[in-house]
Order: sequence, then structure tokens, then C-alpha cells
Amino acid sequence: MSRRFVVLLVTLASIISSVKAQKADSIATSAPTGTTVDEVIWVVGDEAILLSDVEAMRIQGQQEGLRWHGNPDCSIPEQIAVQKLYLNQAIIDSVEVTESEISQGVEQYLENMISMIGSREKLEEYHKKSISQIRADLRESYRERQMVQGMQQKLTKDITVSPAEVRRYFKDMPQDSLPFVPTEVEVQIITQQPRIEQEEINRVKEELRDYTERINKGESSFQTLARLYSEDPGTARRGGELDYTGRGMLDPAFANVAFGLTDPKRVSKIVESEFGFHIIQLIDKRGEKIKVRHILRKPVVSEESISKALARLDSIRTDIVDGKFSFEAGASIISDDKDTRNNHGLMANVTQEGRTSRFKMADLPSEVARAVDTLSVGSVSKPFTMINERGKTVCAIARLKSRTEGHKATITEDFQVLKNLVLNKRRNQVLHDWVVKRIKSTYVRISDRYRDCDFEYEGWVR
Repeated sequence: MSRRFVVLLVTLASIISSVKAQKADSIATSAPTGTTVDEVIWVVGDEAILLSDVEAMRIQGQQEGLRWHGNPDCSIPEQIAVQKLYLNQAIIDSVEVTESEISQGVEQYLENMISMIGSREKLEEYHKKSISQIRADLRESYRERQMVQGMQQKLTKDITVSPAEVRRYFKDMPQDSLPFVPTEVEVQIITQQPRIEQEEINRVKEELRDYTERINKGESSFQTLARLYSEDPGTARRGGELDYTGRGMLDPAFANVAFGLTDPKRVSKIVESEFGFHIIQLIDKRGEKIKVRHILRKPVVSEESISKALARLDSIRTDIVDGKFSFEAGASIISDDKDTRNNHGLMANVTQEGRTSRFKMADLPSEVARAVDTLSVGSVSKPFTMINERGKTVCAIARLKSRTEGHKATITEDFQVLKNLVLNKRRNQVLHDWVVKRIKSTYVRISDRYRDCDFEYEGWVR
């Protein structure tokens, strides 16, 4: 693309932006005196930022405990403007977020909010909207947030630092300026899956057979039954729909049946996966990806089964404490947890910086954190129950393998921590420079009331 063509595009965008802003301004100033109206306060490219946008972000920040850089009246509209720069570039670069990712993220956010506020009813009362309306409002904002994050990751993905650079950065730093590393622990775990009675499995399968029969007879649609009965929170409200997904992203048993479907009118046989029991219906296939809807039902574990699993783990714990075998041997042979079984029970903490065995206490599953919080190194917890990543109730015992108390970081003990700090500093500088450069090449108009603000990025005021 020629430079002249780019200039023409920028000029055209500026004209469109100006017309859009003038129209919005005329609407805002035409309201009767004494009424509260919305107002265009910034224009970035062809996007207008409204006063209501700023107030909405202020409220969201209060809910999430965010702290703004400097004066919120200046920093909030600036942050919205920066997001629009990233979002526009993400659209140009085709940064995509799948519907599945959006649905899962929104549901997780809703569950967190419900947990904080106490109940769905209280959340609806607070927002003066139904859960479905809140969910709809969240979807687009979540999509944009993920696209912005994807664009930032794309801009910084090639940044690296060498060990020599890390040592140079911290070589002359005063002791009181070194970062504080919070207490970190390494934890091993042995789990047992409580046995589910055959009667309960039969009950769940009979329910799924009934759904299939009702669909085949035309008494109800698959989507309606999924909304009513599916126990997959990420898809139930969308009629059980999973967006286009590759085989490797699905449970193997689920994938084998789903990819074998050819007729969108037929319902699959009952499939058992790590999450429970499903029936599946084909929507579409595109190359190596498939789009389906499903209904998930989870058998209920009885209290008797849980008690038996806890009792078995208590016996295993006694044998470990008595030295009959090691925790590592027990985890490798006895544990049902496939994620840790091949690593002697050692839990893995997967972060953006990579994979490590060290956890801050806040990053552990809450049940595990409570179990090991008061243990001495090498001790084994009493049996406890927890919900695993697949949403199933499991019983477990945990061993505190190591604990590193909070301390000032040192190169010898905390090299990875210090390396991550240098990396983040480099990334932040690259992103800052990118934003400043984009501001210079983007049409920007701001309301006069913001012209005296102390902005984080230079170039807004012209």
C-alpha cells in the first residue's frame, strides 16, 4: 500500500470523524435547558467517546477495585482513547476472539460478581437489569477487552532479555528499591475420585435418552432443552452451542463422536467425557473445525461415596506418615489426578511467563491453600474435598514440599522474578512508544475542559 493511499485514508477518516462528532455535538446541545444529556468529549479516529462512557468505566473501576493514574477525570477518558487505538489496530490486523472464549469469560465474570455480591437477585437489583441483560451488555465489552489484550501480546511477543541484561539492570539498584517477593510454596497432591453409583449413572442416561426422544418427536428443540437442563454454564444459555473448534481442543471421547456426525437433524448417542455425559448435535463443519451444540448432565456424587474416598485417603496418609511408602510413590500409583500423577504429584502453576511449580498462596485453589496454610514443610494434610478444573467433586490430601518466605529479591534466588520485571518494563515501554506514535498519526479532537490535563501519553492536545 502506498504512502499516498494511507494519507488519503487517514484524511477520509478525519473528515468522517469530524462529521460524526459535529452531529453528536448538535444532538447534545439541542436538549432543553435543565435536562441531563450525553456529550461527545473526545474523538479518536472515527470513534466518539461519550461522557456516559467515562462514567460507565468509573463505575466498573469502582466495582473491580481499580486505581487510576493521576486525576480520574483525565485518566479515564485517556484510557478509553488508548483502548480505541489498540482496538482499531486489532481489527486491521484481524486479531480474533472466539465466541466460546467470550462466553466462558463472561460467565466467569458473572459468577465472580455473584459471589462478591451474594446472589443473582442482588446483582440484578444492583444493576436494575436481568441477568440476561447484564450478560448481553458484557459480551461486547469483553470481546473488545480480549482483542486489546491480543493486540498488546502481538506487539510485544518478540521481546526478550538476556541474563546479562537482567544482572546489569539490578547491579546498582539500592537494597530498599529491590522488589519484594511474597511467600511462595510448592505443593504435591493425591486425589481420589469418589465412586458414582450405577443407579445415578442410569438416571442421568435416562434423562438424556428422554431429551433425545423429545427432540426426535418434534416436541422440543435441542436448543430449548440445552437452555433448560444443560449443566455446562458456558454454553447452556446459547442453546448448548460450541463455536467452531478443532479436535485437539475437545475432550477425546467427545471429539470422536462429534467429528463423526454427518446429519444436523440427528442427535448423537450418549457420550461420557471427563466432564459428565453428553448428547451432541451437529451444526456445521469447516475444514478441521466443527460447530456443534450439546447437553451436559453430571451425575451427583453421594455423601456415602465421598465419605469412603476420604476414609481411603486417610489410610493412605497414615501409611505415608508411617514411612510405608513416600508421597511421591503414592501420587504416581494411587492418585486419580492425571495432571500431576506423572510428576510425583507436584502441582504446576501455568502463567503468562511460563510454567513453574511455585505458587503464591492466593494463586492456589482455595481448598488446597486452606489445607497447606498451617503445614510445616514435608507435612501431609488431612483429607479434604475440592472441585477440580473439570467441575467434579474430588477428595484429596496435599503435602507442602517447600515454602519460601517473603523476602527482598536477589539475583541468585529470584532470577526468574527479576527477569520478568525487566521483561514487563520492556513491554510497557514498547507499548507506550507505540501509543505515542499512533496518537501522532490518528485524528484526535478533545473537549476544551481536558486540554489542561496531565496526560500519561503526549500528543493528545494539538
